[in-house]
Amino acid sequence: MDSSSKEALLEDAPPQYTASPQLPCIPHQLKSLLIVGVVVVLLVVVVTGFLLLGLHITETHAETVLRMTIQGLDGEGSPQQLAMSKKERTGTFAVRDALNSSAMVVYDYNKLLISYRSWLQQACYVTRLHEDNIQGLDAVAAAFRRRQAEGKEAGAAAEPLADRSVLGTTINVLCSTVPVYWA
Repeated sequence: MDSSSKEALLEDAPPQYTASPQLPCIPHQLKSLLIVGVVVVLLVVVVTGFLLLGLHITETHAETVLRMTIQGLDGEGSPQQLAMSKKERTGTFAVRDALNSSAMVVYDYNKLLISYRSWLQQACYVTRLHEDNIQGLDAVAAAFRRRQAEGKEAGAAAEPLADRSVLGTTINVLCSTVPVYWA
């Protein structure tokens, strides 16, 4: 290497570096507090996002299971409608009764009752809900149809329920214009 090039480099003094200016208006403690606050807010937003995502996935899964239960695992069968009330703890199903008719089945978990009303018949049937072994919708509908057929054969021998206070609000509304019979 040539010594003259070294001398030329040494003659030029290196630039003087200065420290970056600090913001004089924000004390160090306040800056630390702001950073901690921003980190906490970001953490809360991320956790809330994950919780909402989990809730959405759980709700979607529950709806899929319910749809598979109502329509069958293979998607076959007639689609049925379900309305649920958390306040009254009821589940109301619209089921097919006959060729061009439907019926309503109400599961009342507060009063532990199941009711059935066919729109072709002028009667409503109620039975007890077994808390340990909840009857399936198909079994309940078949039992109520048998009871309905027996009621037609017996004629006016059966006595309707006199005290409707044992029924929940949903069942009372469903059966408000027709007599109610125990099945």
